[in-house]
Amino acid sequence: MTNTNQSINLDAVVVGAGFSGLYMLYRLREAGFSTRAFEAAADVGGVWYANRYPGAKCDSESIIYNYTFSDELIQEWTWTSRFPEQAEILKYLNFVADRLDLRRDIQFNTRITSAHYDKENKNWKIQTEDGTTLIAKYFITGVGCLSASNIPNFKGIDSFEGEAYHTGHWPHEKVDLSGKRVGLIGTGSSGIQAIPVIAQEAGHLTVFQRTPAYSTPARNYQYDPEFIRQTKANYEEIRQQIRWSNMGYLHTVVNNRSALEDTPEERQQEYQKIWERGGLGFSQTYNDLLENGESNETASEFIRSKIGEIVKDPNVAEKLKPSYYYSAKRPVLDTNYYETFNRDNVTLVDVKAAPIVEITPKGIRTAEAEYELDVIVFATGYDAMTGPLFKIDIRGKDGVSLKEKWDNGTQTRTYLGLANAGFPNMFMITGPESPSVLSNVPVSIEQHVEWIGDCIEYLREHDIETIEANADAEEAWSKHCRELAESTLLTKVDSWYTGANIKDKPRGFLIYVGGVGKYRKICDEVAAKGYEGFSLVDATNRMPVPK
Repeated sequence: MTNTNQSINLDAVVVGAGFSGLYMLYRLREAGFSTRAFEAAADVGGVWYANRYPGAKCDSESIIYNYTFSDELIQEWTWTSRFPEQAEILKYLNFVADRLDLRRDIQFNTRITSAHYDKENKNWKIQTEDGTTLIAKYFITGVGCLSASNIPNFKGIDSFEGEAYHTGHWPHEKVDLSGKRVGLIGTGSSGIQAIPVIAQEAGHLTVFQRTPAYSTPARNYQYDPEFIRQTKANYEEIRQQIRWSNMGYLHTVVNNRSALEDTPEERQQEYQKIWERGGLGFSQTYNDLLENGESNETASEFIRSKIGEIVKDPNVAEKLKPSYYYSAKRPVLDTNYYETFNRDNVTLVDVKAAPIVEITPKGIRTAEAEYELDVIVFATGYDAMTGPLFKIDIRGKDGVSLKEKWDNGTQTRTYLGLANAGFPNMFMITGPESPSVLSNVPVSIEQHVEWIGDCIEYLREHDIETIEANADAEEAWSKHCRELAESTLLTKVDSWYTGANIKDKPRGFLIYVGGVGKYRKICDEVAAKGYEGFSLVDATNRMPVPK
């Protein structure tokens, strides 16, 4: 039932109740701003509410995959293992929501459909799916970079008579796969996590792989109580390290030199040491693995050799070996991924050699064969970076939509990944051209939330009516981001980083690669200079002198 007559006035509207939305709500509410968060799902959690597929877990170590702004939260919460599973992360976010009493200011089961800036009244008119109108001075998106799931438009997709699931929208109840013929499409992070778990339950699992992925062992383990005690006792040191690090992680470059400076035997020893340690540190073995193709090939070949050692069938092993630069696509962690292809009930299908032609009532037909299935799992990823923002009709001061301004993604540009010229009093948490997905995301989220919170308090303190990114500052920032990215191997490979996983999506690398610590310093300097690169207008429509 629509509620077309209701109108709510607020200082700030926050979209989403995941890591971003929860902290943004708390930060503004504690500062005295009337704030409400709106969440399309039935509860808190964001992507961790939706991603409940078998094997779902985080690649960041749990002791840094949490908020660091509150010593109380650090001391009161205890992680159980090195890499947290989806259920534990969701439990953590529920703990935070309860501990900070956030639910009273979150409206669940409510999707924001549009947000239009009212130039005359200098506020945002925001519509929800049920017809409610929200009037807010500030509009803040906490939609995440990977919340818009993608299912390719396969011919006949609606004809399948069995069960079908996307990893990003997994049912909350147990999905019984025991004894069933399961087909899984996609071997990115979600697929690599799900495949070993599904294989243990399914009667037979057929994996449809378009592009093989480099995956290194997670080496997960349960935490020792003494380790937890020491971590909590020394958390301020951890907090500072991850906030000023390159990627928001504890690990740093193991060997601060080029891979080419070591002999082949020395490199082998170094790679083997990091392989056995597990975790995301493999890409940090040497300092030039993402800049020098020849150095990268030494790491790539090491992983390919491991695949050859682990997978018994040489034909299957060859299909699983990637040929592109390691870590130019998202690096993945796994538990027994390659080992799973040694099971008698697992088949690998190379759909680059024999593409999927259609989904049939009975299963999947490729150019070479038809596979009868009871269940299809789409581990086909997300429309990343711009996709979640484009799901909302966001229009700036001249009625131009964000999608139009960015020319459907061909001209995406922001200032600091936080703001857009033409969109006053709108902020994006981990928006395009911020470190976002090339970092331990909660660290980047906290930095953005705290910068936005400080900014809004500054505006109140100085009687500023609007803040808006300048077009020239925006253009300079986007150019800087592109130049940094082009100096790496990240732009040399098709990936979801570049939008290549979405049919007809314009290619572009929309992530700041200069590092979390350097980015934080830039943002702090912008604020210290009276928000350099922004236009600030007071209530009398005058441009104030920055202090």
